[in-house]
Formats: sequence, C-alpha cells, structure tokens
Amino acid sequence: MSLRVSGLSKAFPGGVKALDSVDFQVESGEVCGLLGVNGAGKTTLMRILATLIQPDAGEAWVDGINVQERPLEVRRRIGLQSGNTALYAGLPVREFLRYFGRLYSISGRELDQRLEMLRYDWGLHDFWDRPCGNLSTGQTQRVSLARALIHNPPVLLFDEPTNGLDVVHAQVVYEFIERVRGEGRTILYSTHVMSEAERLCSRIILVDNGRVIWTGSTQEAIHISENSRLESFFLEQIGYRAGGGR
Repeated sequence: MSLRVSGLSKAFPGGVKALDSVDFQVESGEVCGLLGVNGAGKTTLMRILATLIQPDAGEAWVDGINVQERPLEVRRRIGLQSGNTALYAGLPVREFLRYFGRLYSISGRELDQRLEMLRYDWGLHDFWDRPCGNLSTGQTQRVSLARALIHNPPVLLFDEPTNGLDVVHAQVVYEFIERVRGEGRTILYSTHVMSEAERLCSRIILVDNGRVIWTGSTQEAIHISENSRLESFFLEQIGYRAGGGR
C-alpha cells in the first residue's frame, strides 16, 4: 500500500482536536477522495503526511516509509499541492520552478525537459517570465501544481487543486489525473466538489470532526444514497438537516 495511517491524532492550542484516532489506507495506483466540511481535519491530515507538522499520537507511512522517522525520504516521494502553499513573489515562474527542481537534485537537460513539459501541461506559456507575485489566483494555482510535480513523485497529495481555477483549467487538472492514475501513481484528493470526486476517485474517505466516519468505493456510496448521488450520501452521513442544521 502507498499510504497508511494508524491511530493518528492531533490537537491545537485551545483544545481544538483536529484529528482523533484516524485510521485508513490507500493502495498504490489509487485515486482516493478525502471528503469533509471545513474544519473536518482534511488539511491537518495532509500536512502530517507531508511532514509539515507532527501528530500527537499515532503513525503514518508514505510509500512504506514512516513519516516521523524518515521525513526527508518521504518528501522525495510526495508532491503536495495546497491552497496555502506560497510562491516566491519576486521570482519569475520559470526560475521559481527551476529553483524547486534543483532542490530535488534535478539539473541540466533533465530539468530543462521537465520545465518544458510542465509549461505545456499546465498552460504556463503566457506568464512563464512573469514574477509569481503578479499572478492571478488561477495562475498561482497552476504554478503550485507544477511545482508539486517537478520531481515526478509517485505519491500526490492534492488539497482542493481546482480552487480558483476556471472551467477550462479545472478540466486540465481532471485530464491530468485521469492520465496518470493508470501509471501507478497514488493520489489523495481533497475536494468539496462532489462531481470531482465522482469523476476522479475510485474510493472515498469521509472525515467529520476529526474522525473517519465512512470509507468505501465511490460507487458503493452512490448506491447507498437515497438519491443515488454522492452529494446526497455526503449530507446524509454528516447528519445534515434542511435549513443548515446538523
């Protein structure tokens, strides 16, 4: 398996428990949706897997490597995209991506080829030489995605990757995932857009109040729903009531 989490817990100052004994696994080559309302614990989970923060209890493994024990090896194997990932405002897009390529010990012709591929795949041509600080929200998101892929990692952690993208460039993200999921890459895909999860994810993990409350295949979830829709299933599982109550 490519991702495994066992008994993972995390609390923040003020007694806020972001994760409470979370367990799940994601198989190699799987696109798995991570679903939950704001504050459910999705981003905290992503940040622990990416070695950015430490859990209070429990363990996590990425590609068979313990996240707490060997964080540098984990970072070589993951590509993290998050809406909170800042770009270096003064660097042109080209140099920003080149800088991150060198951090992963990529250089010379190999780096040039990867930069050209990312420029084409993510439609960066029009602002390739523009400083990152002068990009629109959608452009920033595309550069962030390109940065996550510069070292061709086997595990991708996508935290709302289409946030801020227009319909056309969101489609680019979908097509990328559909293309690479047959190549053996593992993707944990956090989203609030149920149609994305239905289209892209073979399995989903539903978190609420820091706990995993359901996990299974996307088709199973749709079948369980009264209206045969993933959105309906999601609302049913978190106990949503008409009028906004839970």
